Amino acid sequence: MRFSVYQESHIGGRKVNQDRMGYCFTRDSLLLLLADGMGGHIMGEMAATIAMQTIGNLFQQQAKPCIGRPERFLEESFLAAHKEIHRFKIINNLPDTPRTTIVACLIQHDTAFWAHCGDSRLYWMRNGQLLLRTRDHSRLETLIAQGAIDASQRDTHPDRNKLFNCLGAPNLPIVEMSRRVNLQAGDVMLLCSDGLWSVLPEHVLLQHLRERTIVRAVPELLNKALSIAGKSSDNVTALAMMWEGGDDNPSTVTTHTLPIGAVTTTIHSTILDDERSGIQEGGEEIDGFDEADIEKAIEEIRKAIQKSSKVGLKS
Repeated sequence: MRFSVYQESHIGGRKVNQDRMGYCFTRDSLLLLLADGMGGHIMGEMAATIAMQTIGNLFQQQAKPCIGRPERFLEESFLAAHKEIHRFKIINNLPDTPRTTIVACLIQHDTAFWAHCGDSRLYWMRNGQLLLRTRDHSRLETLIAQGAIDASQRDTHPDRNKLFNCLGAPNLPIVEMSRRVNLQAGDVMLLCSDGLWSVLPEHVLLQHLRERTIVRAVPELLNKALSIAGKSSDNVTALAMMWEGGDDNPSTVTTHTLPIGAVTTTIHSTILDDERSGIQEGGEEIDGFDEADIEKAIEEIRKAIQKSSKVGLKS
């Protein structure tokens, strides 16, 4: 494999950076991860950290040097992370469970798969054109899909930040999977938190990534979002990868010399034991949300944010 990769995160106007990003790769497999903690300061940060560590550790355990069943790996590693967040809550006797959004992309043999829960996004671009992006698990996107409101209201609608799906909620998360896609040289994958996409219009993201290398485009985009949002800026985080590009770029990674079994990662953590991080065979089947589920989940997330914010003020 040969790819360029660049990641950067800023705290913005918040007291704590609850965003997490990172990547792992073997000779023949690459995993990109980004999580955006919800529900308060340390609480959201811990949920995002646990999700990153759990999924990253499972990749390191199973990529020998490839993941045998990529779609299954993404779904089951997300559910394992969800379980670990709940375990953290019980062990630490917390008043509520930390929450996080998550987006992941797994690439091997020139083929990409991705999955997400919440509103952390992935954009897939080719020749400066957007081919696909993830759909936010928000009340707004549900209304758009139902034809109740027009897509032009995405940037202004009051329900744009009302999420009904994440890791750490009382109900099992819905892990939305992409179809498998074939990558071409020069394709770009951008993973980012809502601190970036909610501030910058989509055409601005595409223009920067079309006209600049990812090493230049990502910091410029983050700084632009921070400048526009000012003191009210959320955490702003992005992780970008260009496939088979950038021969003379210091961010280019070539993996063919790596031995089988070797793993490189920017997600640093201790390895969880089987009881804490293992994926069980034949798990519970997950059904889609209906309208009542969405309303209930939104309300649960809203209450969790309020509770954990109060806890943060008291601590």
